Order: sequence, then structure tokens, then C-alpha cells
Amino acid sequence: MLFINQSLFFSTILLGITRRYSVLASKNMSGEICPINKTSTNTSYTPGEHSVAYVTAPNEEVAKKIGNGLVSKKLAACVNIIPKITSIYEWEGKINEDSEVLLMIKTRTTKINELTDFVKANHPYTVCEVISLPIQNGNEPYLKWISDVVPSR
Repeated sequence: MLFINQSLFFSTILLGITRRYSVLASKNMSGEICPINKTSTNTSYTPGEHSVAYVTAPNEEVAKKIGNGLVSKKLAACVNIIPKITSIYEWEGKINEDSEVLLMIKTRTTKINELTDFVKANHPYTVCEVISLPIQNGNEPYLKWISDVVPSR
């Protein structure tokens, strides 16, 4: 048993080292070798200046329509569409389970009300989900990019 545990331990260590060096060698988009990411110190970011909003939609077609509209109207810098989520919720006294997609939207906090109005006007649900959380910290060049793309007013 001791031999198996030692083998597992050393295999795990070796896998971690191998993965670390393969990421550095592959020059992929992991952010590990991007010079701009290495110089950021997050000293000038104001916590809460940006937010992440979450919206669920019945399918990718609706999600893409909403996402494209938000980005083209400068209400969001980026919308990620995450497929195949399962939502379990109570509606009109019944427990429901539906397949949906999730939109993860990055924007300025000052745009949340406009973003919500746009989603409500373009969403098929009677009561659509739009919730947001302030971004407290992150990769400063990315947060600056959100500011560059989404005007403050």
C-alpha cells in the first residue's frame, strides 16, 4: 500500500511539473507568458467599477441575439455563452427543470440598468434573469479593455 501511495504522490508531482512546462512551451493563451499580464499590479483599479451580469436564456439562438445586441450597442465588452446548463426553479407553484444557456456579461457597473432594459426587451421569458456582481479585482489590462470598449455614460 505504501508503494502505491508513494507512486501516486510522485506521479502527481511529475504531472504538475510536466503541465507547467508544457504550458510555457506551447505559447497558448493561458496568460502565463504574456508580457502585459506580468507587468500588472492592479494599483489603479477602482473596485466595483465593472460588473459581471448573468442572464439565462432558453437556447443559444436567443443568447446570441442578446449577446450581439449588448456588444453592438456598447452595453457590454464581452458576452460568454455557456451551453447546456440545467436550471431547477419554482414557477407558478411548480418545481421545473429546464435546459438553458448562461450568458456571462462583462460591462461597466454604470451600464447595468441599460443592459437590464435591453435584455428585458429582447428576451422571451415573462420574467428573465438579470443579476450582476461587482468586480472587485482582476487583470488590470483586461479591466481597462472593458472601460475602453464600454463608454462610461
